[in-house]
Amino acid sequence: MGADTKSLRLRIKSVDSTLHLTKAMGLVASSKIRRAGDAMQKARAYASAVKAAVAPLASGADAANSPYLRTDGDRTVLIVIAGDRGLCGGYNANVFRLARQFPDARILPIGKRAFERFGGTLYSSETMTPAAGLSLAQELCDGFVKEEFDRLGIIGTRYVSMMTQEADISWVLPLQKPENAPRSGMIFEPDAMTILNAALPEYVAGLLMAAVRESFASEVAARRMAMDSAGKNAQAMIDELQLAYNRARQGAITQEITEIVAGSGQG
Repeated sequence: MGADTKSLRLRIKSVDSTLHLTKAMGLVASSKIRRAGDAMQKARAYASAVKAAVAPLASGADAANSPYLRTDGDRTVLIVIAGDRGLCGGYNANVFRLARQFPDARILPIGKRAFERFGGTLYSSETMTPAAGLSLAQELCDGFVKEEFDRLGIIGTRYVSMMTQEADISWVLPLQKPENAPRSGMIFEPDAMTILNAALPEYVAGLLMAAVRESFASEVAARRMAMDSAGKNAQAMIDELQLAYNRARQGAITQEITEIVAGSGQG
């Protein structure tokens, strides 16, 4: 019986250490949620603005010959955005599961977990800067114009709420010409195609950084929920182990008393 109580004490101590860890990680995630949410909203607004700026350029008749609107070929490049860390529920696994649907694609990872899985250049999903995003976008735009690949997509995680985050894919290149777009009446100098070609790296960078910021906000929210769930499970396990320990200890005391009484009776 003594061995049982010792084993239970060790298990309680181990689970209690896990509980403290999950609480600490949950607090860290909580401290990042507001900042990540603000960055996500600003990036969403910027992405919406660059889409609105590019739409009238892409809808013009003279932009039809832009290399960014070509649709031939199926060689795919995917930017896969995962987390820098684990312990965030199914966040990383959901992204990788979606990426597996494109086995022939060339992967450009963002986030340490994606880098560990696919290799390449290491970008942090938490601290990636707009300058780094623009540099990557310029490189990709140059590769698309040179016909090194035929389409570009971004796999990230869409933030729905604190409780829900969904892995999804958005296609960036080739640029889709808006259907039934109203005539804007704008006059472009020197012409719409020239301006469109010059603006595309900024457009791609805007969409990329919006996806990175949204994915990071999703990661933080997923980690907060995962740590809350793990903490509740750890506390429930401690309660069960403590009950088992008390019962074992009570049984040991009862046995000792019984042995003492029996020994006294024999004397």
